[in-house]
Amino acid sequence: MGVNLGRFFRACNPSKTLNLISPDDGKYYIDFSEVRGSDLVRELKRTITFSDHEPTCQLFTGHIGCGKSTELSRLRQELEDEGYHVVYFESTDDLDMGDVDISDILLAIAKQVSKSLEEARLRLTPNKFQKLLQSTATLLNSEVTGLKVKIPEIAGFKVGEEVGLSSEDGNYSLAFGIGELTTKAKDSKDVRSLLRQHLEPRINSILEVINSELIDTANQQLSTQDKAGLVVIVDNLDRIDNKPRGQGRRQPEYLFVDRGDQLKKLRCHVVYTVPLVLSFSNEQENLTNRFGSAPQVLPMVRTQNRDGSPCEAGISALRQMLLARAFPDLSAKERLARVGELFDSLETLDRLCLASGGHVRNLLVLINYCLKKADPPFTRELLDRVISLRLSDLTKAIDFEEWGLLREVNRTKTVRGEGEYQSLLRSLFVFEYRDAGQTWFALNPVLLNAEELKSDA
Repeated sequence: MGVNLGRFFRACNPSKTLNLISPDDGKYYIDFSEVRGSDLVRELKRTITFSDHEPTCQLFTGHIGCGKSTELSRLRQELEDEGYHVVYFESTDDLDMGDVDISDILLAIAKQVSKSLEEARLRLTPNKFQKLLQSTATLLNSEVTGLKVKIPEIAGFKVGEEVGLSSEDGNYSLAFGIGELTTKAKDSKDVRSLLRQHLEPRINSILEVINSELIDTANQQLSTQDKAGLVVIVDNLDRIDNKPRGQGRRQPEYLFVDRGDQLKKLRCHVVYTVPLVLSFSNEQENLTNRFGSAPQVLPMVRTQNRDGSPCEAGISALRQMLLARAFPDLSAKERLARVGELFDSLETLDRLCLASGGHVRNLLVLINYCLKKADPPFTRELLDRVISLRLSDLTKAIDFEEWGLLREVNRTKTVRGEGEYQSLLRSLFVFEYRDAGQTWFALNPVLLNAEELKSDA
């Protein structure tokens, strides 16, 4: 039986995150820890399990699209296997990444934790939280004059009514009430501003209410069910904009350095994704002191060694990543025997893996281009055309100064400081690799054919 092209195309969707809780997605997962230089999921997990009931707060980062969400899905699965109740959510569902404050993050966490606990049939009695929501709804309704939002629609509440702790089916739901607020806040800058004016001065009180009425209650009830504890994984916070926040601070520094003490006060295990720029910021040491450890950086899959020679183990792992999406029910050896159904030669597949630079989303983008243009088996000629198109896309965004920086990175294998990060890593012009405890940088392989790299002009 040949390749199911429809299934293969869907499995290679660059915007799809593998959910390892799903048996189908689990068939596509490849463990890259050996060729990334470390097993960060194991390190995150050990920190949680060794700490037992003592709360931990860890930071996780890496390039957008390098596989962080998939690895966090693996962390969730392994922790659930160990008996933890894990609340995983994508913060982009609740937050406007261009404008985020601590109260926004805490409300999103409260919403997702309460929703998960309600689904697990744990009993919550959030009396203080109910009063907080009532006062917030009253404030929004009383001060909304002039905004382009109808008063009765603010957060779904009306003055004098009970807070919206009942969902549409009439069942008691704290998550529903908080969700009404966060949805309105995400959709309206004006509502968001009013909400913060009310909540920011009360942050310490909000933290205490979340801890006492949600987290402590959850941990007590989970212990009676022989559960190991509560873990919250907040994904996609690495996507917050690096925009100025006032007083010379940018949004990531403001949230995780200036306000980091509040983010780590939740009385459960928490993992936050954070922007990679913080690893290159002058505030990195302050961040490390604030949280007790530096952010864990997920490197690329190593397709080359530091001396530029091919990394056979990395290339082999990337081959399996693609082949598993075409032949999910076969063994690694059986998949390799069917390479000819996808590519005109093994060398063409390896050329594709090398061109990705070990960035998993880049690999999916390239194969997605191929699938849109032709049916397999894909030829070397088609692949070269696709790589050329990607080169054209990338070079449009590179200015004269950045070409100079790229030539220097190509020579030294280093990137230093926030300025170079902004120019090179954020735009995926440069990738970070790790081996035997050493870190180095290399250009996105697609750029290596650019004429501008061959000249100092």
